[in-house]
Amino acid sequence: MNNKYKSLFEPLVLPNGVELRNRFVLAPLTHISSNDDGTISDVEIPYIEKRSKDVGLAINAASNVNDVGKAFPGQPSVAHDSDIEGLKELAKAMKKNGAKAIVQIHHGGAQALPNLTPQGDVVAPSPITLKSFGQQEPHEAREMTSDEIEQTIKDFGEATRRVIEAGFDGVEIHGANHYLIHQFVSPYYNRRNDVWADNLKFPMSVIEEVVKAKKEYANDDFIVGYRLSPEEAESPGISMEITEQLINQIANQPLDYIHISLMDVNSETRDGKYKGENRLKLIHHWINGRMPLIGIGSIFTPEDALNAIDNVGVELVALGREILLDYDFVGKIKNGQEDEIISEYDPNREDRHELPPNLWKQFDEGFYPLPRKDK
Repeated sequence: MNNKYKSLFEPLVLPNGVELRNRFVLAPLTHISSNDDGTISDVEIPYIEKRSKDVGLAINAASNVNDVGKAFPGQPSVAHDSDIEGLKELAKAMKKNGAKAIVQIHHGGAQALPNLTPQGDVVAPSPITLKSFGQQEPHEAREMTSDEIEQTIKDFGEATRRVIEAGFDGVEIHGANHYLIHQFVSPYYNRRNDVWADNLKFPMSVIEEVVKAKKEYANDDFIVGYRLSPEEAESPGISMEITEQLINQIANQPLDYIHISLMDVNSETRDGKYKGENRLKLIHHWINGRMPLIGIGSIFTPEDALNAIDNVGVELVALGREILLDYDFVGKIKNGQEDEIISEYDPNREDRHELPPNLWKQFDEGFYPLPRKDK
């Protein structure tokens, strides 16, 4: 290994005492490859095993905690006890080579797809019409009742129990990317006039329920993380000032990391008193050492990863599109083979980048922005 990449391979101890072997994280990637009923499919096991083998922390795709929260075709489910057997196989594959294995627990909220939910029902903090994953036409989401909100919070706890029973090392609460928890935080989505109008009440309630499930069913070394999106383009939407309040609340909880969803680790704040400042540097300052920060976004080379750790200052760097292009990205850096890293999509590769068929098709059709050899 080139000595300049040494900091990427230093171990990190989480607040609960668990040691990660390096600073690389497999991001929770939407692979649209589970069975139609949400159980784990044969094609996703080898896919996730390859991409977990060298990282310190591996996070599986967003997994719906109840049926009305399903937001993707081929989305893995943690909504039923019948899901557990398949999840056990997934956990074994992700942990096989030494990574800590995490399930991202998720509810689509307004972004759920009517063709995938019971009776086409879609729920949200407040009524809204929008287009979601792959949709050509918008759909409507209705306002959740108070009872439904309370049940959904319990569903996150029950999903955590299933993840524990399946043998995973932890969960990541998905509070990012315009899904349900994010929607409660956002004034664009949350226009309620009851107790749930408090934009921090729902995420804090979910955290409390998940931590309660951990205490009841798992050991202290079970990892609990939280993912969020720091700023919205919508107006009025989530601002960095709102995110500052959220970070200060989350960082005081018994969690093990905060994960920021971005397209670029170097992105800057759009508006407000923090305009023009690096988002991740700001958030790292607000956390103030209380727990590690995971950064993600446009990491396609070893130098990009090194910049995230050494210059932006995050403790952990998540790999998304790049580890889909080259599942051996981390191993090649470790073995001094960084000149062999694949950082462009090549539609003519016979191995199709070792991607499941449905995910390869999305890459080929340009669904995700990424460097391409054919452009």
